[in-house]
Amino acid sequence: MRDFVWADELTDEQDDDVRGLLLAARETDGRPDIEPGGSLPGEFAGPRHLLCRVGDGSSGSLAAYAHVDVQGDAFGRKVAELIVHPAHRRQGHGTEVLAEVLRAATGALRVWAHGDHPAAARLAERFSLKRVRELLVMGASSAEHEWPEPELPSGVRLRTFVPGRDEQAVIDVNARAFDWHPEQSAFDVEALLAAQRESWFDPNGFFLAENGDGRVIGFHWTKVHPANPKRFGGLPVGEVYVVGVDPDAQGGGLGKALTLAGLRHLRDLGLGRIILYVEGDNAPAVAVYRKLGFSTVETDVQYEKGS
Repeated sequence: MRDFVWADELTDEQDDDVRGLLLAARETDGRPDIEPGGSLPGEFAGPRHLLCRVGDGSSGSLAAYAHVDVQGDAFGRKVAELIVHPAHRRQGHGTEVLAEVLRAATGALRVWAHGDHPAAARLAERFSLKRVRELLVMGASSAEHEWPEPELPSGVRLRTFVPGRDEQAVIDVNARAFDWHPEQSAFDVEALLAAQRESWFDPNGFFLAENGDGRVIGFHWTKVHPANPKRFGGLPVGEVYVVGVDPDAQGGGLGKALTLAGLRHLRDLGLGRIILYVEGDNAPAVAVYRKLGFSTVETDVQYEKGS
């Protein structure tokens, strides 16, 4: 017997149960990015939460969990994440949870399928969901590539991020560079300040490009992930987290120069594997990354229910 509970805010007990489910999923799948004792990943923050328990009502085991971001992406589309506990898989819980999420949804809704698993594709077909987005995870070995010194456009200099001074300048570039992006375009100063409080934040790996007037016209924000036994060979990896170039400064090689600066920094940290996320339909960016030695290692997919 399944018991469904919707909640806008998790109780301490529910939070512990969800955390346990996410950690179990990470142990099996390598995802989501959550550490024991750490906070829930950002994609599970805010309303609404759906808990599916099996057994004795509200005290039963948490078999599956879904989070629906009701605020939605930058274009107002609600976004859902759905995870079934590894111990309760292949018992129909995922199907029933997705059915409940779709039943409760109003307006456009997108559902993530991380890893593009065939079972997710079958579920999408069953519920007439349309495949609308592919997010590629690309990877490269730093030991196999001699990434050269970046060649900056004339009059441009490179420096690292200064907390407390550069937030607005970065967000201004970000807003102009990613006005088309469903998540990144909504990134703001408050979110950047919150990221600086995370244990992984390192200003020395956050590169800014300034023009002759001292205005920030581009940035490359890198990130280091701890070892994950189920992904990328179980070793720590560096990430090309965000590369943003002001549209007025595009076309002169600045994006490539910023990317190279970050890649060389991550390599010098001793990280043998570098990853990045890029939209599958962003052909120019994918082409640049392939020339730098990256290849697709995973694909995340969004399926959409129409309004």
